[in-house]
Amino acid sequence: MDNIQRYLKMKLPQGKSVFLWGARKTGKSTFLRRHFPKSVYFDFLNHDIYLDFIKKPSLLRQELIQKKSSISGPVIIDEVQKIPAVLDEVHWMIENMKLSFILCGSSARKLKRGQANLLGGRAMAV
Repeated sequence: MDNIQRYLKMKLPQGKSVFLWGARKTGKSTFLRRHFPKSVYFDFLNHDIYLDFIKKPSLLRQELIQKKSSISGPVIIDEVQKIPAVLDEVHWMIENMKLSFILCGSSARKLKRGQANLLGGRAMAV
């Protein structure tokens, strides 16, 4: 399959976080894996990861505290809309650990309907 050149330029300023929303099958995950190869990556489409985090969203914080010294670049959470409760943990880590995140997904509507923590100005949408 041929790759299509992407025109999205994402220069994430130090300490900033973003939501990356887009339709399914448009290359969001591929783009993030290519442009941020050293980032810690959580993919909630992976059923084992999904089950762990749906039961215990604080697992995200625990894992990132353990990896804090080796984190370079933003932490990427793919399909974030599948586990809205994890956004409370993200909020805490932005404030207390000064981490940056790229929160990727296809359904912002699901988060808005579920009254999820949309990080109140701590992450911009792209």
